[in-house]
Amino acid sequence: MTDASMDSVPMKGRLTTVDARTKKRNAAEKRFKAYGMIAILIGIFFLVVLAVSILRSGIPAFTQAEMKLEFVLTQEEFDSAESQVLKTKAYEAIFINKLSTALTEKGISVDFDAAAIERLLGKPGSTIREYFRANPDQIGTPVTFSLPASSRVDGYFKGRVTRDSVVDSRFFEASDLDIVDALADAGIIVRNFNWNFITGSDSGVDNPGGAGIGVSVIGSFFMMLVVLALSLPIGVAASIYLEEFAPQNWFTDLIEVNISNLAAVPSIVFGILGLAVFIQFMHLPQSAPLVGGLVLTLMTLPTIIISTRASLKAVPPSIREAALGVGASKMQTVFHHVLPLAAPGILTGTIIGLAQALGETAPLLLIGMVGFIARAYPEGVVSGFIDPNSAMPAQIYTWAARADAGFYEKAWGGIIILLIFLLTMNIIAIILRRRFERRW
Repeated sequence: MTDASMDSVPMKGRLTTVDARTKKRNAAEKRFKAYGMIAILIGIFFLVVLAVSILRSGIPAFTQAEMKLEFVLTQEEFDSAESQVLKTKAYEAIFINKLSTALTEKGISVDFDAAAIERLLGKPGSTIREYFRANPDQIGTPVTFSLPASSRVDGYFKGRVTRDSVVDSRFFEASDLDIVDALADAGIIVRNFNWNFITGSDSGVDNPGGAGIGVSVIGSFFMMLVVLALSLPIGVAASIYLEEFAPQNWFTDLIEVNISNLAAVPSIVFGILGLAVFIQFMHLPQSAPLVGGLVLTLMTLPTIIISTRASLKAVPPSIREAALGVGASKMQTVFHHVLPLAAPGILTGTIIGLAQALGETAPLLLIGMVGFIARAYPEGVVSGFIDPNSAMPAQIYTWAARADAGFYEKAWGGIIILLIFLLTMNIIAIILRRRFERRW
């Protein structure tokens, strides 16, 4: 048979021939890739929905409707107010008089009384009195007061409150919106960036406009210092011993099993343990960041130990053999060669464990670190550890549990700040891993 006739006959099993089985396998591979892409797109979609929901609900918390009014308090007015029995009422009457004068000068006519001002601003008389008593040199000079508006006034500017939804009550009346519109036209009520939300402390249940998360941020910071100072050295030391020095027997196997089990224990169990051991037995100060840090240390240790052991296992055995071959001791091999190579994974696991601890709420609530106890900044480093304080997740939980919609808005804003902290910690973990990473 000639070569030409052989080429015309199809050969069974030729490499270029795609049989039915191969076509079926290739089609299954393409479907699997498509399923993977669909799963990724679904995950990205829900992530975008979550981010948009958080930003849309939380960004309004960073602005606040304020009443800005500049006026001069004379010495005669100050002496007259201080001589009366109801001093804050006297200052409030002075404020109303100054406000009416400012509106008249702008050609705006609107009727309001002390009750309406209290519904719009709370009790401005106490704020004015405290300022001039603390700054008597400002009497007789122009002073601009920025007073936060009530939750309903703030919600009116943000679209949360409308004229149709307002129901007359002792807290707010529909006619008050006419006063608000007049003050807005006069430029007396404006929306500004709410620095108090970032730097302030929690407020009463009837004052969402004055609530801030700054003190809780400080409480979380001191707690993280305790967690870092205890969990990192203890966790790394335990991991080095179990991975490099401990004999393989039933006792070390029992320890490893318990460490793995502790990593899966619900966080509220650690809160109960901290309440029983650190507060009821050791009599440490309740609601203190020190106790919160100790509880979160117990919860973070299993995560750090597991990640550190995985990093130590990832170092090639040839590194150990080479160090031992040139005469290094076991300890020199671990600390001079193995540990530096495992440092990126150890740092990454530690920061991820700290980020997890930063977002925990249940154990902190059990030891009393609720939001409303954080009313002032600590006076020093020692008081920052032992004085009662709160933490960001506990503060957010407290706001979300309150009835006023203004606090619910603050809870979303607190979530944004908490996410910024978590993203920062994860970025630091990535930078450290890239900085110390070595290839072999």
